Amino acid sequence: MGQASAEVDLGARRGALVDQVVFTREDEAGRVTGLTEAGTHQVFTQGISNPGVFRRLRDSLAAGYDLSYGTSSELTLNPAGPKLADGTLNPFHVPAIREALNRLVDRDYIAQELYGGLAEPRFLPLSTAFPDYARLAATARELELRYAHDPDAAREAIHCEMAALGAELREGLWHYEGEPVRLIVLIRTEDERRQVGDYAANLLAELGFVVERRYRTAEEASRIWIATDPRAGRWHLYTGGWISIVIQRDQAEVFSFYYTPRGRAEPLWQAYAPAPEFDELAERLQRRDYRDWEQRQAMMARALELAMQDSARIWLVDQLNASARAADVEVAVDLAGGLAGSALWPYTLRYADRVGGRMVFGTPGLLTEPWNPVAGSNWIFDQMIMRATQDPVALPDPFTGLYRPQRIVRAAVTVQEDVTIARSLDWLSVSTAEQIVVPEAAWIDWDVEAGRFVSVGEAHDAPLTARTRVRVRYDADLFEQRWHDGSPLSLADFVLPWILAFERADEASRLFDPAYLPTFEVFRRHFRGWHLVSRDPLVIEVYSDQGFPDAETLVATRAPAPQPWHALALGIFAERQGELAFSSNKADRRRVDWMSLVAGPSVPILARHLEWARDRTASPFPGMLDELLDEEEIAARYRALADWHAERGHFWIGNGPFLLDSVHPVAGSLVLERFRDFPDPADKWQGFTRPAIPELALDGPLVTAPGPADGGGAATFRLAVTLEGEPYPPQAIDRVQFLLFDGRGTLVERGEAEPGGAPGHWRIAPSSATLAALGVGANRLEVAVTSHRVALPAFASHVFATVPPGGTEASP
Repeated sequence: MGQASAEVDLGARRGALVDQVVFTREDEAGRVTGLTEAGTHQVFTQGISNPGVFRRLRDSLAAGYDLSYGTSSELTLNPAGPKLADGTLNPFHVPAIREALNRLVDRDYIAQELYGGLAEPRFLPLSTAFPDYARLAATARELELRYAHDPDAAREAIHCEMAALGAELREGLWHYEGEPVRLIVLIRTEDERRQVGDYAANLLAELGFVVERRYRTAEEASRIWIATDPRAGRWHLYTGGWISIVIQRDQAEVFSFYYTPRGRAEPLWQAYAPAPEFDELAERLQRRDYRDWEQRQAMMARALELAMQDSARIWLVDQLNASARAADVEVAVDLAGGLAGSALWPYTLRYADRVGGRMVFGTPGLLTEPWNPVAGSNWIFDQMIMRATQDPVALPDPFTGLYRPQRIVRAAVTVQEDVTIARSLDWLSVSTAEQIVVPEAAWIDWDVEAGRFVSVGEAHDAPLTARTRVRVRYDADLFEQRWHDGSPLSLADFVLPWILAFERADEASRLFDPAYLPTFEVFRRHFRGWHLVSRDPLVIEVYSDQGFPDAETLVATRAPAPQPWHALALGIFAERQGELAFSSNKADRRRVDWMSLVAGPSVPILARHLEWARDRTASPFPGMLDELLDEEEIAARYRALADWHAERGHFWIGNGPFLLDSVHPVAGSLVLERFRDFPDPADKWQGFTRPAIPELALDGPLVTAPGPADGGGAATFRLAVTLEGEPYPPQAIDRVQFLLFDGRGTLVERGEAEPGGAPGHWRIAPSSATLAALGVGANRLEVAVTSHRVALPAFASHVFATVPPGGTEASP
């Protein structure tokens, strides 16, 4: 990506910089360079991690690429059991067996051989590329050494637990109730996970299990591991993959997301049963229920230990991915999520030498799961296209993860004095207060039977306090902006999503979804009120007991965002009638279709409800929305939506820089068109260039011995921190941390490096006493550097030996 061409006046154009984007199915990574050189495709959404394909891409004059670090690979385990519905044994129901798999797999082999070096071993639910890993480096490294590759220890633990389940090992095969213990390994076929799945299947077969390998594409696999009840026993192990679409500056939620029913509504998550201590700790971290930073770090460290004991997932590697594009294409790529995860791609995509034109994207997954705005597809490639049609009120910086305003004029954050929070950007303010009292008029609950919000004054006899208050002032012309069908935004677009959040958690509502309850319960424990301060301009206050380390994240998380109430209403009507369901979980339970606003059997059902609503000028919640909507607006909205559906055949509308023009599920393609009524100048988000990732060179002695008895330094290690060959600006560096481990993997010392005199140089000089504590043998010095220009920490390590004083080798 780069700056705009001087010959092109971007300020004269509104919205997207290209006119049309066509998405087509393309899951063969090996074809990327050839298709780019042929000119049939300009961009590919799938990150390239195959070494051979990457080399061809790197060496092509017609192609370009951008690197990202937010993709991970893991083994998802089925926790149901110990007996499944058909009476067979599921060993992965036992946490100790799952935990032992961490020592069974060789992550170095996976990273170097299966991923060709384009990956880093990963043990923990924390990404090795994000700030929390560097902050918790000491705990992380100790756990990594504790769970290092040790197949004998893994085998011993698994044998012990299998015997405890009543299984017997006969002639090299495990038997349970007279039958061999069979494991189904569900293996994705589109990328290196095929080799990973085969590797895992081989390891399990060597342990004495009968292994069945089922190779599936993303869409085929999702119908099994996502959509079916794990107790049905259609799979035991799945080759999972995740991508963080933004840099996660705070990963406190990962424990709840990956290990508890609060993570997602699907049946797999509802089968998770974490240990009480882990469940409570994960829930507290999700709510950010801690006194200060020190307590937060202690809670995170303990949660990492408990996550390894639980091991519902066996983390394998963090991948280095290349997002491929034609050499003349420019686009903002997220440092974590790559192109597919970039929030800014729709705002920055362009040809380097011109404005307008058409681009063809190749994507491995298209309409993998149904699209709906409540509980629809979570697949990265579906989400990427959805984001192009939406316009969030705040957008994340692709290199730091800090949120910047999009539809917000300014925000004011107030926190109690004991809340730890930092502000990095100047579009918001932060202040502290001894006490934050929630206004009595603020909404805190929803009465399903009465169809109205319940105020704080009604729900609480005494004044209610909160730990945080976020006041958001939106753009003055917000309600002059348009949805894709031409309807102007209104306050009802902000209020209806809030109503729906409460309705789906109340058993008295026909919209109730029990799979949504765990997520809602976490929200209810920290939510303290939603106060409409002003309607024009729109000013909203949200009160909560939940905080975040970054004020920008707190505002982006709390600021209400609009959804088109009239499109949402069709889904509400259809679910109330028992014809469709927003979530896959409820769809399975009710034996109806998982709702899609873009394709399939849902669309004619929604069309019928639109006709019904038009005939009656129906409001989804007439009691509450009467004061926000008059009959004229309701009729105009439904009329616009009917015209939209008649022209395009679907009900997916948004307010982003692109609109969804047409969908072709059978052909495997869809078309986005530039939204000509988008309000922003086309150059608003231009100017993001290469991320300033520090480059490290760590040097020092290979052999050292304790020095004088007075404890003076006996060895000095030198670190050079550069960027493209020049010293990294010291004012841009947040921290240079070192960790010193002995040969047993025990952390002997941690501390901060000292400036080395010259720009970009740092020094580490362990004391003689520290070196003596290492003992005789091999040791490792590790360094982590963090910068406020990028959220990605940089690492370097140096191996050296310690010998007795006065010699270069130990005495015989």
